Amino acid sequence: MKKVDFEHLILFENEDYLVINKPPYLSSLDDRHEAQNILDLAKAHTPDSQLCHRLDKETSGCLVIAKNPAAYRHLAMQFESRKVNKVYHAVVDGIREYDQQLVDRNLIASAKGVAKVGKEGKPAQTVFHTIKTYRAHSLIECRPITGRLHQIRIHLAYLQSPICGDELYGGKPLYLSSLKRRFNLKKETEELPIMQRVSLHAFSIGFEGLDGKEITVQAPYPKDFQVLIQQLEKTA
Repeated sequence: MKKVDFEHLILFENEDYLVINKPPYLSSLDDRHEAQNILDLAKAHTPDSQLCHRLDKETSGCLVIAKNPAAYRHLAMQFESRKVNKVYHAVVDGIREYDQQLVDRNLIASAKGVAKVGKEGKPAQTVFHTIKTYRAHSLIECRPITGRLHQIRIHLAYLQSPICGDELYGGKPLYLSSLKRRFNLKKETEELPIMQRVSLHAFSIGFEGLDGKEITVQAPYPKDFQVLIQQLEKTA
C-alpha cells in the first residue's frame, strides 16, 4: 500500500478532536503485517493522539481521534452512555424494505475474531433503514446503538440481508456481469468483484465536543464504494 497522506484524510479538526475518512485496507491500530496504521499516522500529526473507537480494517469512513487525554475521556463517556450517533451505509443482497427496523440480538465473539448471535452473548442493537433499492440489491442505513465486534454485519446476516462481499457472514461478491446483460470479459481473464471488500462505509458520526457543542461529520464514499453505487444506479 502506498504511503498515506494523513492530512488528506482529515474531515474535521479543532484543538481537541480529529475526524478522518479512514481508507479501506488500513488498520486502525498496530498491525505487524502492515508498514503503517492510523494510530501511528495520527501520532505523527499530534503526539498525544488516541483513537476513540475502531473500524474494521476493510471498513472505510468516519474515525474520531482525540488530541488530548481530556478529549479522549469526554468521548469515551459518550460511547459508554450510547450518546454517539454513528451512521453506516451498506450494500446488501436482495430488495429489502426496512423502516427503522430494530435488531436486538446478543452477540458472542470468539477468540478467532468472529462473532455470532447467541443468548449468552453481550446485548447488541442496530436500527436499519432502506435508503434505496435497485434491481437485486439495496442500500441500507445502519445505526448501531451498541458497538460489538462485526455487529452490523451479523445483524444484517440475521435479517437474511448479508452485506455484499462479506463472505465471512454469508455475503456474496458482486460482479459487473451480474448487473450488465451484455457483459463481455476478455478471454483468459478472471472477473474481479466491483468491490473487493465488505461493502460497508462509516458514513457519519455525531458527538459532543468539550465545549458542549455538537460535532457532526460526514465522510464521502471512497472510490470503490462510489463505483459500486454508480453501477447499481445504472441498472436500477
